[in-house]
Amino acid sequence: MTFRTSGPFPPLILDDVRGAQKMLSGVARTTGMEGSRHLSSLVGAPVHFKCENLQRTGSFKLRGAYVRIAGLSPVERASGVVAASAGNHAQGVALASSLLGVRSTVFMPVGAPLPKVAATREYGAEVRLHGHVVDETLAAAQEYAEETGAVFIHPFDHPDIIAGQGTVGLEILEQCPEVRTIVVGIGGGGLAAGIAVAVKALRPDVKIVGVQAAGAAAFPPSLSAGYPVAVDPVQTMADGIKVGRPGDLTFPLVQELVDEVRTVSEDELSSALLLCLERAKMVVEPAGASPVAALLSDPESFRGPVVAVLSGGNVDPLLMQRVLTHGMVAAGRYLGLRLRLTDRPGALAAMLATLSVADANVLDISHVRTDPRLGLTEAEVELHLETKGPEHCEEVASALRAAGYLVRS
Repeated sequence: MTFRTSGPFPPLILDDVRGAQKMLSGVARTTGMEGSRHLSSLVGAPVHFKCENLQRTGSFKLRGAYVRIAGLSPVERASGVVAASAGNHAQGVALASSLLGVRSTVFMPVGAPLPKVAATREYGAEVRLHGHVVDETLAAAQEYAEETGAVFIHPFDHPDIIAGQGTVGLEILEQCPEVRTIVVGIGGGGLAAGIAVAVKALRPDVKIVGVQAAGAAAFPPSLSAGYPVAVDPVQTMADGIKVGRPGDLTFPLVQELVDEVRTVSEDELSSALLLCLERAKMVVEPAGASPVAALLSDPESFRGPVVAVLSGGNVDPLLMQRVLTHGMVAAGRYLGLRLRLTDRPGALAAMLATLSVADANVLDISHVRTDPRLGLTEAEVELHLETKGPEHCEEVASALRAAGYLVRS
């Protein structure tokens, strides 16, 4: 089966993906498949995770980068390669280049997470920090390619990249032949397009659902318009799929082969990341958790067995801390309150006793007596509590109010 692409490239076919799979033998890991009992119970059918967060470099990006660089001519290899990325593509290009003996230069935004910058350097690339957004970094990399003759390695919009990412789809069919739905995050569309080319050629009955962060969702308006539409992505924690415009090659493939594209909110991404960590013991970055977010938001709409692609696990520890706190708030596991009490001996102990009876765990407490807004005999307490869910949050607040405290969120 042949699928169309636009531009000067030939159409992508299943043999391209199979050829990429042979090329990646011994290079990319055949990542495991793990079941999720919690999601399976919600969906009413088996749900499995395709664990590309455990791939070399921590994401699927090595697959496409290696196939692209391995396909360069000796003259092109001698000129070196250049890429632009905030993280995952950078590391994939760096490792692939080192394995193939090709010099690599990677441009990264000035604010890129330090662990990702350090990892890219350790994989052998020369890292140059330029720009504060990926578009500025991309322009710098392309300018460098024009000046030096280095080959620019696009993060998603090249047939070799798409074919390499498509090997994930072949592995899914081998590991879970009974699959009926595949859920995958979409940024520029390389992974979703590659999986779709492989899977639809062999199993056209399998439904493929793409997922985008609501704050960076360029595919829904593009699909409505019938051509790639640029959007201005707002802030989203899912930086791995924060792409402002679908690729010229990936868009027609997604349009033809991906059955549906959904969006998920920041709260849903936080809850999904928390679930991956708590229930599956998986460290997953927000973009990689986007399929889980879609499953959590509307589990009964998916036909099982379902495979959710955890596309990456490269998450900055500081972001992880913030996201986990956000996820706990969204799940009703964390409650912040301010309340006033009479400033007298034993008042704070009495309030803590009320919280103990309500079975709320105090994470942090701040006791203020000197605010000019307070009365002479008043004190204000700010509480951060660990709770058991939305209902428990309301029970804790109600218990405090019943004890006579003025409670503010």
